[in-house]
Amino acid sequence: MTQRQEFRVLRSYPDFEVREYQPCVIAEVRVSADYSTAASRAFSSLFGYISKGNKSSEKIAMTAPVIAMQKESSSDSDEWYVSFVMPSGSTVGHLPHPNDPRVVLREVDTEMCIATSFRGRATAELSEKKISQLRSAAAKENIALSDETRICRFDPPFKPGFLQYNEIVIPARYMASS
Repeated sequence: MTQRQEFRVLRSYPDFEVREYQPCVIAEVRVSADYSTAASRAFSSLFGYISKGNKSSEKIAMTAPVIAMQKESSSDSDEWYVSFVMPSGSTVGHLPHPNDPRVVLREVDTEMCIATSFRGRATAELSEKKISQLRSAAAKENIALSDETRICRFDPPFKPGFLQYNEIVIPARYMASS
């Protein structure tokens, strides 16, 4: 079983969960491409890194999800950050340095986010629909969100689309007390 990014559910709403994500390290590649090709363009660099494409020739366990992130405020709507979450307990200081200069290791602190899941191939159209629904549901609960949106894919692309599991995760900036 593939290790997943660690979080705990703080509260459940009808359309989403509020989660606290644990600190982690991600290996990230910045790609200028449309959504439909961004992940595949970054995947080989990221997969190379965890498959001994690093200064120690060390194999690193695959984790889930593969995250495609875009910031709404970005002037370039085709700029994506695609990342793998490193195994739990990893630190930048203890991970081998990537051979590929496009792969950047970055520590992420504890983070409060909202999330919703959906099944199906995470196409641009379906993802945009889910993002819009999630942002609208959060607004109804007076939860202010970051301009960052993460499309998290948990299954390999060869798995039949209707069986694929995905999540939309958006960092929260402010939550009204209930």
